[in-house]
This record gives sequence, C-alpha cells and structure tokens, in this order.
Amino acid sequence: MSLRILSALAALALPVALFAQPVTKDPVARAEFAAASAAAPLSQYVRVGETIYLSGMLGTGADGALAGGGIGPETRQALTNVRAALEKVGATMDDVVKCTVFLADMAEWGAMNEVYTTFFPKHKPARSAVGVNGLARNGRVEIECLAVRGAGAP
Repeated sequence: MSLRILSALAALALPVALFAQPVTKDPVARAEFAAASAAAPLSQYVRVGETIYLSGMLGTGADGALAGGGIGPETRQALTNVRAALEKVGATMDDVVKCTVFLADMAEWGAMNEVYTTFFPKHKPARSAVGVNGLARNGRVEIECLAVRGAGAP
C-alpha cells in the first residue's frame, strides 16, 4: 500500500479510537413471580424491573365464581381483578400499555368495550381482541395486560 493510503486509514481510525467506549453490561433484571395459588399453576403476575406481565384475568370474584349477568359484569370484574393485581406491585391502570381481550363470542365485543373504556379514562392502551372457542370456567371474557410502572405518570 502506498503511504498516502496508510495515512488516510490512520486518520480515519484515530477518531474511532478516541470516541470508542468499553462495552459494559447492565445488571440483568431479576423476575419477581407472584405466588401461584393452589387452584392454578401460574403466577398472577411477573414483574421484571418496572415491567409487569399479568396473566389473563377472568371475571371471577373472591369466591371463584363468575360475575353473574353476562359480558358486562364479567368485563367489569375482570378489570377490577387487573386493577387489584397491579396495586400489589405499586402500579395503576394508567400504567397499562397493552391488553389482549379474549372473547367467547365476538358478537359481545361492543358490550365488553362499553365497560372496558371506563377503566381507562386517561389514556387507551394498545389492544387486541380475539375470538376464542371457549374460556376457562365457561367465562365470556378474559383480559391479559402488560404494564410499565410509572408509564402513566403525567
């Protein structure tokens, strides 16, 4: 190689060497698993750093029975269950960034949506709605959410 080419290559390499920073790894965030209940082999939530992954919530009360009255009351109870799970880790409904709604009958989407929107007055999370061929306990709706603690802060 000619001296000119070597000088040009050296000139290009110098700024890279000056600004190159050593690569350091951030510590790995550890997952916090909510204790599984005797009735279900799953965690109600898993928290990794500020991100909270909620399992799907049915419209069941503390007694395990589905809320009576159809899709509206079941949706209200499912989202009340979501709110209660979030409160356990210091988060709120305003921190929810994504939901997936599973419906036993897509014809009930409008009635579900009427109740669903009342739980998110400040902002509307990203959402998918999926029609399924049956839910646990013969529920009409199951709602799964992802939240980031502090995401809803003004």
